[in-house]
Amino acid sequence: MNSKQTKKEISDESSRNKKTKGVKTLLGDPKKAIIKLSLPMIAAMSIQAIYNLADAIWVSGLGANALAAIGFVFPFFFLAVGLSNGLGIGAASAISRRIGASDKPGADNIAVHTIAIMLLFVVVFTVPLFAFAREIFVFIGAVDVIGMTVSYGKVIIAGSIFIFFTNIANAILRGEGDVKRAMYAMALGAGLNIVLDPIFIYTFDLGIAGAAWATLLSLSITSIVMLNWFFFKRDTYVSFNFSDFKFNKNIIIDILKVGLPGSVMMVSMSFMMIIINIIIVMVGNTDGVAIYSTGWRVASIAVLPTMGIATALVSVSGAAFGAHSFKKVSIAHLYAIKIGFVIEAVIAVVTFIFAPQIAAVFTQAGGAERIAPGLTIFLRIISFYYPTISFGMLSSSLFQGTGKGMTALLVTILRTLILTPLFAVVFAFIFGWGLVGVWWGLVAANTIAVTVAFVWARLYIKELMKKSPGVTQSLT
Repeated sequence: MNSKQTKKEISDESSRNKKTKGVKTLLGDPKKAIIKLSLPMIAAMSIQAIYNLADAIWVSGLGANALAAIGFVFPFFFLAVGLSNGLGIGAASAISRRIGASDKPGADNIAVHTIAIMLLFVVVFTVPLFAFAREIFVFIGAVDVIGMTVSYGKVIIAGSIFIFFTNIANAILRGEGDVKRAMYAMALGAGLNIVLDPIFIYTFDLGIAGAAWATLLSLSITSIVMLNWFFFKRDTYVSFNFSDFKFNKNIIIDILKVGLPGSVMMVSMSFMMIIINIIIVMVGNTDGVAIYSTGWRVASIAVLPTMGIATALVSVSGAAFGAHSFKKVSIAHLYAIKIGFVIEAVIAVVTFIFAPQIAAVFTQAGGAERIAPGLTIFLRIISFYYPTISFGMLSSSLFQGTGKGMTALLVTILRTLILTPLFAVVFAFIFGWGLVGVWWGLVAANTIAVTVAFVWARLYIKELMKKSPGVTQSLT
């Protein structure tokens, strides 16, 4: 009996000390870790970007009204992505800090709690939005395209479980440094979407609803693959054991102190999009919403490199913080910003020069030609937004990685719910610039907000650096 117990203890100790390649990367040189963890995520997000482009192109064949309908649904789709990404960031931060502190059982417990919390989020999100979809879309101004908006939106909302799970699972993989499999999963989903979109929209003649069904089918297949990794193959660093699961208040607090602000950050962005859509309708009509939703897809693609770097920075800064290596935290932050700024500056120049050609890709069919000039203007104005984004996004990632979720939230709310609507209204109505004023409002709000975020982050790091490496800091 004692012999069996000894063997079990040795096995448990071996499990606790197990280090995958990803974990070793997290605990090594922060510059190398940023590069090594960023590249697979940038690659995966680029594939996702190709899907987003393909999706918009296929839908544009249904006309400008179809693009507008997706524009009204997009904030709610982004809300689902935002809630799940926020919770995932909380999980990744907590897991990476446990890894930095050599606490594998703690990392396992974080992962199990994250899945349980995710299921609660799904219910709260799906039920009310599905039940009142038509009323909500009418309220935000989709009256002229309500049929297409509801047919697309209800499918997306009903299948939100797949949106939540794929994002949470990806975050857990990133938290343990396993970015390659996170990349494979994202690439699989995007690739399936690209293939399925024209089949469901045109071959099956489902129209705009077909785009939604293609998205959900691809996400469901991706979910099955990731379920296999976690629960059947069981070759990830973290392990899942639900048999003895009980909610632990301290673990929930640790996840949500970063995850909840992270989710609220994304929610605030969704509300910002809704507010901007309402302002656009007041300034012009649904064509403005089509321009904004299509142009924002391009903008989302343009900032993908920084988003990939941001996912790496959360884990790298979290592991360094967990190990009390505050110098590594500072190095990782500045190095990430340097790379992000250079990449985004190049993208901004290219976008500004080729804006007419990019706009033409989305406006050549189905009566969408009429929005081409407005889309070109949007793309050129929003290109001024790209070089500055790394200072804000990566400072927020630093806060999230080190467990300061509320700080990241405050900076985001400043941009999304205060400065952006304020400048959009001032430039559009008081200055009389119309839609162009709304676009410049986005740029001005971001410029001010990222400056605040960067200065705040450097002051925070300066305070960390003053602390002795031997000082014990709570991880919860």
